[in-house]
Amino acid sequence: MAGKASTKTAPATARAPQVKEWIDLRSDTVTKPTPEMRRAMAEAEVGDDVYGEDPTVNRLEQRAAEVFQREAALFVPTGSMGNLICVRVHCDHGNEVICESRGHIFNFETASMSAIAGCLPRPVETGDGILRWEHIEPAIRPKVYYRAQTGLISLENTHNIAGGRVLPTEVQDEICERAHERGLPVHLDAARIFNAATALGKSVAEITRKVDSIMFCLSKGLGAPVGSMVVGTRPFIERGRVFRKMFGGGMRQAGVLAAAGLIALEKHPPLLARDHQKAKRLAEALAEFPGVRIDPKDVETNILVFDVSGTGSSAPELSAKLKQRGVLANAIDPKTMRMVTHLDVSEDDIEQAIRVLQEVLPRPA
Repeated sequence: MAGKASTKTAPATARAPQVKEWIDLRSDTVTKPTPEMRRAMAEAEVGDDVYGEDPTVNRLEQRAAEVFQREAALFVPTGSMGNLICVRVHCDHGNEVICESRGHIFNFETASMSAIAGCLPRPVETGDGILRWEHIEPAIRPKVYYRAQTGLISLENTHNIAGGRVLPTEVQDEICERAHERGLPVHLDAARIFNAATALGKSVAEITRKVDSIMFCLSKGLGAPVGSMVVGTRPFIERGRVFRKMFGGGMRQAGVLAAAGLIALEKHPPLLARDHQKAKRLAEALAEFPGVRIDPKDVETNILVFDVSGTGSSAPELSAKLKQRGVLANAIDPKTMRMVTHLDVSEDDIEQAIRVLQEVLPRPA
């Protein structure tokens, strides 16, 4: 009798996992939580935040309000949701929101201002990304019943696509004063406000004192894994809590996230100056390459936006060449790239990135 064919298979050859090291300059959102954050997250005291019972979330909200010298704060999953909540609290359906034409709230938040808050963005072009009253005033709608009414002015500090530009405090204060004379509120998309404060040598409270609402991110340069904060008056935050829930942002035992946010808020702002130094070094090197257009004097914080149209490669092509050599950087459009420094990129990483750029870009004369 013939024996049965064996059902056994040869053992698979063990293969070690492929591990590749990247120098990730795509954004400061890519930072990993520090060991201290991970310990705090594991040990966090938690409750149900929808019921207002998570003690760690409550501490984070209280501390954020104190840092900005405001009455209250609200922990939200993302900065985009935070901005959307502020638009919805400030505005009625059908209102217009004046913003800078390259602003994040207009370009990178999936049209939520219109799709969900029912508002129409009114983008205004500026030469340098700095929205001033002279740009804003002509965009304010007249008080005529058949015209959409201006409901809000939204500013951005630092300005992402303008290369991390810092909004001068005196410019922002003038906008607030003039807007308030017109009965208009001012919201600040302050995702990287601690970078702005570092560059200006001032506190975040000092440089945001006249705006009506603030959204800032814990998960960018401050290094938390998740989360942003909305800051304002107590009635504003109470109303914002309603819209957070409506937009799907009610969280339960969120203290495991807030614990990392507390460390980011308390301990990481002093680290941002190093990120700015790394960005400046990178900008100075880039400026030496033929065909690259960037002025290191314009690099004020941790973001570099530069034109590569003179290099013979498009921005997507250059991004692909860098990736093949272990450096990640994003193309903004066919001719423009962005690089962002952060706490997970060391000074040695910056020097290695420069060496890689020397391989893929025309050599300096």
